[in-house]
Amino acid sequence: MINSVSKKLEEIKAVTGKDRLILDLSCRRTQDGWHIATNRWQTITQTPVNGETLDELASHCAEFLIHAADVEGLQGGIDEELVTLLGEHASIPMTYAGGARSIDDLARVHELSKGAVDLTIGSALDIFGGNGVTLEACIEWNQKHA
Repeated sequence: MINSVSKKLEEIKAVTGKDRLILDLSCRRTQDGWHIATNRWQTITQTPVNGETLDELASHCAEFLIHAADVEGLQGGIDEELVTLLGEHASIPMTYAGGARSIDDLARVHELSKGAVDLTIGSALDIFGGNGVTLEACIEWNQKHA
């Protein structure tokens, strides 16, 4: 898989440049950990989300956006195991999305990833109609932890 993806990424990089390319990876939990999912998270590929895959893909882009598809939009909490894994293998900037429900999740992602992974809060955020956290509280938290 990586070889065919690497060829496509080389083509994209030739147009955009590595420094302007962000890879958005949707992940689904399987019996063997996590795998990249496509087609609106419905098709689970054979590509594992692990150190080897992240290292290979990082050689083609400037940043990752990682969606935990199993918890995305549910406001039921982050996937702590995935955040920990990402933190262990974050060689480039990485943002995690999925399950965030409160300002405490910012601190938890920071702790689990040893500061290597950022968090994006979606449906729980007040500006998106949520009531779990305010944009103002997120800005304050980030200013204190920058």
